[in-house]
Amino acid sequence: MLTHILVKDLAIVSSLELDCASGMTALTGETGAGKSIMIDALGLALGDKADAAMIRAGCERAEIVAGFDLAAVPGARAWLAAQDLDEDGDCLVRRLIVRDGRSRAYVNGRPATGTQLRDLGDLLVDIHGQHAHQSLLRANAQRDLLDAYGGHAVLAGSVAVAFREYRALDQQLGALESARQERAERLDLLRFQVEELSALGLSAAEIETLDLEQRRLSHLGRLQETAARVLDMLSDAEPAISDQLRSAGSDLADLAAIDPALVEPRDLLETAAIHAGEAAASLRHYLDGLEVDPAALEAVETRIAQLHDLARKFRVLPVELPEALTARQAELETLEQADLRLGDLRASRDTALNAFLDQARALGEARAAAAERLNRTVTEAMQQLGMAGGRFAVEIEALPPERAGTGGLERIAFLVSANPGQPLQPLAKVASGGELSRISLGIQVATAECGSVPTLVFDEVDVGIGGGIAEIVGRLLRRLGDARQVLCVTHLPQVAAQAHQQLRVRKETLDGQTYTRIETLDPDARVDEIARMLGGTKITARTRDHACEMLGWAG
Repeated sequence: MLTHILVKDLAIVSSLELDCASGMTALTGETGAGKSIMIDALGLALGDKADAAMIRAGCERAEIVAGFDLAAVPGARAWLAAQDLDEDGDCLVRRLIVRDGRSRAYVNGRPATGTQLRDLGDLLVDIHGQHAHQSLLRANAQRDLLDAYGGHAVLAGSVAVAFREYRALDQQLGALESARQERAERLDLLRFQVEELSALGLSAAEIETLDLEQRRLSHLGRLQETAARVLDMLSDAEPAISDQLRSAGSDLADLAAIDPALVEPRDLLETAAIHAGEAAASLRHYLDGLEVDPAALEAVETRIAQLHDLARKFRVLPVELPEALTARQAELETLEQADLRLGDLRASRDTALNAFLDQARALGEARAAAAERLNRTVTEAMQQLGMAGGRFAVEIEALPPERAGTGGLERIAFLVSANPGQPLQPLAKVASGGELSRISLGIQVATAECGSVPTLVFDEVDVGIGGGIAEIVGRLLRRLGDARQVLCVTHLPQVAAQAHQQLRVRKETLDGQTYTRIETLDPDARVDEIARMLGGTKITARTRDHACEMLGWAG
C-alpha cells in the first residue's frame, strides 16, 4: 500500500509530505483548495504524462516521491525483481519534472522509463474517476477480475500455460510442414555434398601431412644436392671437417698435460668430432633413401589440387573440410528424421490442443456461473448508489478454437446501463465520470477480497448524489477500506464521516504567494471539518452536534 508521499513545487504546492495509513482516508477541503493535486501527484509518480506548466511558478523543477509497502503485493515484488529494480520488499518511486528538459523517473534509486512506471502503477494503484490507471476499463483486467471473483484464477493460469504449450508445438509443426519442399531440395544437396566430401577420405591431420609431403617432393633436387654437399664437407673432402676436429683435439691433448686449462676445449673438440661423424652417417643414410619419383610428386599435387578445389567450393580452409563433412552429415541425419518427427510432433500438437480445450471449456463454465453472481451483486450495488434501474452484466462471447488465446475460449466485457431504458454498453463508454466512479465502486466492493491492487483512489465519487445515497457510498467505501487501502476525495460530509481517518486540504496566502497544505485531523478537528461541510463557513452548535452524531454512526 501507499505509505507516504512527498510533493515539492507542483502547482500551488510548495512542499508537502504526508504519511498514509491503511483503511479508508477521506481528503476534504473547500473547493479550489487543491484536493485533486494529491491525486495528480500520485498519477505523475506512476507514469502520467508530465507538463512543465505543472511546475510551481518561479521554480525550475517539481518533485514527487511515493513510498509503497509491498509486503502484501507479491505481483509487484516479482515485477520489480524481473526488472532488476527490487529493494528489500519496499518500493520508492521518484519523479522529477524539469522546466527545460525531459522529466526523469527513478524506482528504488535506479532510473526507470515511463512505461516501467505505468506497468508498476497498474500493480499498485487504481485511480477511479476521470483519471488514468483505471484497470477496470481494460478487457484483460475485467477477465482477470472475473476469474479472481469466481475463485478459478488457478484454472485460468493453467489454461494460459496449456495454450502456450499448444501454440509452441503448432508453430514448430507449421514451420516443418511449410519447409517440406525446401527440405527435399536440401536433402538432395546434402547427400551430394556428403558423398563428395566423403570421397576425399582424409582427416585434418592427414591434410597437413599431405601438404608437408608436397613441399618435400617439390624440393627433392635441392634436398639431395645440399645434403650431399654437407656430407662431403663433413667426411669426404680433403681435409674433412671431422678429420680436422680430431686433429685439433689431438694437438690440445698433448698440451693439456702441460696446462690443465686446455682439458675442457680438448674435450669439446673430441665431442664435436663425434657429432660430426654422426651427422655424416645420418646424411649418408638420408641420401640413400632419397629417390626422385616424379609420379609420387604428381599424385600428391593432384591430391592437393582436389583439396583446394573443394575448399573453394565450400568456402572453407582445406584443413576445415573434415569439419564441413561432419556438419553436413549431422544436418542430413536430422532432415532424414524429419518425417518421423513430423508425425510425432503432429500427435503432440493434437494432444496439447485437446488438453487446452478441455481446460478452457471447464473455465468457460466456471466463468458463466461467476458472471451470474457478479451481475446480481453489482446491479444491487448500483441501485443503492443512486442508479435506480441501472444494470450490470458480464458479457461472455464464445470464441472459435482458432481465435482462442491465453485467456481461453471467451472474450469478457463488463457492460452497464446506468439508467432505465438505456441499452447495456461497455464500461469504458459510460459518459458520466461520477457514474463510472460509482459503478467502479460497486464492482470493487463486490470483488474486494479477490482484488490484487492494494490502493484504490476514488476522486469525487459523490458527484451528483446526496443525502442517503451519499451515506451508502461512504459505507461502501469504508467496507472496501477494511480489505484495501482507500483514498477518497469528497465534498460530502456523509462520505467523509465514514472514513477511518480524515485529511484536510487548505489553501493559504503568504507574502503574496499561494500555498496548499494538508493536515491530518484529530477527533476534535475532524468534528469541526465535518461541521463545516454540513453548514458552510458558519459553524453552529447544532452543526457540531450533527457532525458528532455522523461520526458516531460510522463507529
